[in-house]
Amino acid sequence: MESDEPLIYRVGTFFYVIGGGAFVLFVVSDVAKQADYDFFFTALLMFVVGGILRRSKPAPPSAGRFAWFRKTMDERKNKKGKDSKKK
Repeated sequence: MESDEPLIYRVGTFFYVIGGGAFVLFVVSDVAKQADYDFFFTALLMFVVGGILRRSKPAPPSAGRFAWFRKTMDERKNKKGKDSKKK
């Protein structure tokens, strides 16, 4: 079970799943006309904790797909800057 995701990120996903299950239980209890708000508040708490833990994952490195385009645009911008200074 090799994964490049850090453990804290996976724990955040786990809290999302538990929060989703608690929310489903809340909806089912509401449909049964015996709404149990403990499930709702548990789901809300789990979503918040999961969001905090998942947010800590660093951004992936750039794939470099548009490197040529950015380089071309920068060269064009620099060329326009030099032309306007000459006038």
